[in-house]
Amino acid sequence: MTDPKDFIAGMGSNARKSPTRVVFVTRRTSAQVKVTDEDQVQTYPEVLFRAIVAIEVLAIALACVSLLFNAPLEGIADPSHTPNPAKAPWYFLGLQEMLHYFPPVVAGVLVPTLVVFALIVIPYFNINVEAEGLFLKDRKRRLLIFYLAAAALSLFMLFFDVYVALVPTLIVAGFMVLAAQSSPQSTSAFRRYLAAKPLSYWIMTWFLFELAVLTAVGTFFRGPGWSWVLPWRS
Repeated sequence: MTDPKDFIAGMGSNARKSPTRVVFVTRRTSAQVKVTDEDQVQTYPEVLFRAIVAIEVLAIALACVSLLFNAPLEGIADPSHTPNPAKAPWYFLGLQEMLHYFPPVVAGVLVPTLVVFALIVIPYFNINVEAEGLFLKDRKRRLLIFYLAAAALSLFMLFFDVYVALVPTLIVAGFMVLAAQSSPQSTSAFRRYLAAKPLSYWIMTWFLFELAVLTAVGTFFRGPGWSWVLPWRS
């Protein structure tokens, strides 16, 4: 027999927040919940079969690309003739671009460590399941925090002359300001879209935008001595 103390009398609709409760249903309300668990959870062999199919499709696609296009490989490495500039693989060029602006300890140790630490810690945060818009609640306080964070980040980049990373930051900040001035009832579908985006969306958008810009600059716009060059000039 269940202990009566495990039950709470009240009215609610969130089964996850209070899974064990007693609800008094009146004539004008209905017993329903807003969040329900799925009836089935995919396990073996469904998930394994889908993963195998995805791996096979990717392998076939890579084999077709390798048959149609040659890999952009250079000659055999010669220690006496180091290429200028010596570029890392494309997936590390964003980090190499950061090394051009920041000290090695900051760009090579501190920033990657913070990114890995964030990936470990973020899943343990109180995740916003409903994913409400960032500025839909407590708008004044959140706007103040946003302006202070954006100003501090911009001044930090200006201090180190990191204009390549400053431009994406200002663009994302501009869209966030537009989102703060929008509402879910706006006549524009784009402004309704921005108003509904949570903080996690803006952080991930800024991170991916910065990564894409830094990688593109390191790939196409850096020449001998890591100087700024135009990609269509030899």
